[in-house]
Amino acid sequence: MKSFKKIALLVAVFVLLIIGASSIVITRENEYSLIRQFGKIDHVVSEAGISFKIPFIQSVDTLPRQTLLYDLSPSDVITSDKKTMICDSYVLWHIVDPIKFAQTLNFSITNAESRLDPIVYNSTKTIISSISQEDVITGRNGTLSAAVISNIGDSLEQYGIELLAFETKKLDLPSDNKAAVFERMISERGNIAATYTAEGNSEAQMIRNTTDKEVTVMLSEAEKDAEILIAEGEAEYMRILSEAYNNESKQDFYSFVRSLDALKTSMQGGNKTVILSPDSPIAQIFYNK
Repeated sequence: MKSFKKIALLVAVFVLLIIGASSIVITRENEYSLIRQFGKIDHVVSEAGISFKIPFIQSVDTLPRQTLLYDLSPSDVITSDKKTMICDSYVLWHIVDPIKFAQTLNFSITNAESRLDPIVYNSTKTIISSISQEDVITGRNGTLSAAVISNIGDSLEQYGIELLAFETKKLDLPSDNKAAVFERMISERGNIAATYTAEGNSEAQMIRNTTDKEVTVMLSEAEKDAEILIAEGEAEYMRILSEAYNNESKQDFYSFVRSLDALKTSMQGGNKTVILSPDSPIAQIFYNK
């Protein structure tokens, strides 16, 4: 009888342990716990920790709460100027509504990626087909990614998914026409450089012409000012002379001095003899003196 009671007690304890264990729900930091009752989702536990469910009636499924990466397969895309490029990209996404995700995708990450693939590819194809090859290349600074995400919009909301980022790992030309495209791009850059050089030379010539004109005008103004100063100086000189010889005695002395200067100038060479006729202006000065 005692053995039977011990066995019954052990069974009861074992059953209680099973019931207790099946009623505990442990939710980790990077996951959602979805509590289902009779196949339908009863509630979602999104906070990390321990919670409880009704054993044998309720069951639990988990979904990832962290950021997930989906790597798309490389594919050909055609730009607006009919150039083929190879796009190799990936997206970062996460689950924001676990109930919608479970109901539409049956708790499957694989199903989610199968929805992401055509949506992201079609958006990428649409954006790239609307811009030129040059804009595609320069758009790798973030413009292209923003345009693709904007084009996708809220189409993933129906699955409880949010797209966080779209990035291109490689956006390249097919190997068979890469060399030809590079040659064309080099030629175009050369033409642009030649245009800039020509415009720079033209602007430099305009600057030189303007500078030469300004220098000519400045020299002309300087020469005019110099002529005015010379004329004013000569006028001042004549005024001073006029004031210095403004009476008869000073005028006679000035005429005498000037006559001596003229006589000195006329005496050239070794012969210092000057013969003057009585009616010579110079002789007349000496006679008067």
